[in-house]
Amino acid sequence: MITTKIKELVALQAKAENLQSQIESERKSELAALPHAYGYASLKDFIKALKAAAGSQRKSPGRKATSKKATSKSGKRAYTKITHEIKQQVIAAVQADKSGAAIAKEFGISLPSVQNIKKAAGLVKTRVAVAA
Repeated sequence: MITTKIKELVALQAKAENLQSQIESERKSELAALPHAYGYASLKDFIKALKAAAGSQRKSPGRKATSKKATSKSGKRAYTKITHEIKQQVIAAVQADKSGAAIAKEFGISLPSVQNIKKAAGLVKTRVAVAA
């Protein structure tokens, strides 16, 4: 009784694996034929056309657009080198009463970097301890 069910199960599993491999091979051949079916000479041209067509549909409604951060070839974020000139420009911007966020965006540096430059230049107000 149970052995019959086990044999049926093994046979069904083998049949499922066979169907899976057939589906994969058919899918590969159909996908390979798509560029030619749509009149493209190469796969590269077909992919380029697909990306162009999907480009305007990438953002879903209700999602904010995210900015792409500069990356290097290794895929890591490319950081801005904070030179002496940038520090002087940041100090001038602080003295011109610009906000830290605006300064960070203008010079392509992080807000904590702006705060560190302000602190090093003595432009940060110290907190006054309040007696309780």
